[in-house]
Amino acid sequence: MAALAMLAAFLLELALGPVRIPVSRVVGLLIGTTTSPDTWHDIVLAFRLPRALNALVSGAALGASGLLLQTLFRNPLADPFVLGIMHGARLGVAVLVVVMGVAASALTSRLGDAGVLATSLAAGAGALGVLLVMLALARRVNTVTLLISGLLIGYVCMGLISVLLHFVDEVQARAFEQWENGSFDGVTRLQLLWLTPMTVAGLTMLMALSKALNGLLLGEQYAGSLGVHVGRTKALAFGALALLVGPVTAFSGPVPFLGLVAAHVARGGLATADHRLLLPASALAGAVLGLAADVVVHLPWNRHFLHLDAVIGIIGAPVALWVLLRPSSRHLRSTL
Repeated sequence: MAALAMLAAFLLELALGPVRIPVSRVVGLLIGTTTSPDTWHDIVLAFRLPRALNALVSGAALGASGLLLQTLFRNPLADPFVLGIMHGARLGVAVLVVVMGVAASALTSRLGDAGVLATSLAAGAGALGVLLVMLALARRVNTVTLLISGLLIGYVCMGLISVLLHFVDEVQARAFEQWENGSFDGVTRLQLLWLTPMTVAGLTMLMALSKALNGLLLGEQYAGSLGVHVGRTKALAFGALALLVGPVTAFSGPVPFLGLVAAHVARGGLATADHRLLLPASALAGAVLGLAADVVVHLPWNRHFLHLDAVIGIIGAPVALWVLLRPSSRHLRSTL
């Protein structure tokens, strides 16, 4: 059912908008078996397809990241945005912009693959830095304090970004504004060629760690007694998170709460704590949520423009509350 929902959302993403295109024509354009007006061809393949692929891949990356963070921190409210990790990624991009003296988009156009890779690495380094700080705090504070600390670290990163942008010119500062709000729009094919394999690599690493992550649900000491190498597992998990969260934030900006909601939808829908099932389910739920939210954003609204973060909150918050309040999910939350 989830796979069908993802396919339906993907086709709607390509069909709906200011110019409505029949789904049958969209399918024909994708497989090359139909002739359509040149404008439809350009709208679907040049504009909407990269955006839809970005929503699918980025949603999957954030969904798996949300689940992983909830496991590592044993916190059902952990999320790349809530813990400030996305803001750390934005800070990494801001540092790159200042050091290189050009906006990230200009860096990509000038250096091609090298520019995209540099942006991704900078975002990944920033995300990893915040993640390490949060991990150190997790050993000393309780759940509520950890969440508050994540929010405060996010605000610190935002403040540092503002300070850094004072050292660039107005054109560079305006170019960086695309990271103020999350959006799956505007991604280039070159960026997708880097984003997709990085996401696949991150998801593959997490699937290889699924048994060890199951052990961490029981506590680090107990996991160690079961033969889990806790230090190595966390190091690999951090690397996977940098691959998943860094490029998404670099190319789409901070997309809040998607990982949090996707993880709970997967956990409540499957009624299991086994990461061998939850990781692919969370990625799939994230892809569906990302596509569905982006469909709503790009409907032909007459008066107002909707932001992606607002739509995800409207769609995801009631779903998350329903999952969290289900009696059948209470015993699963107790394992976190």
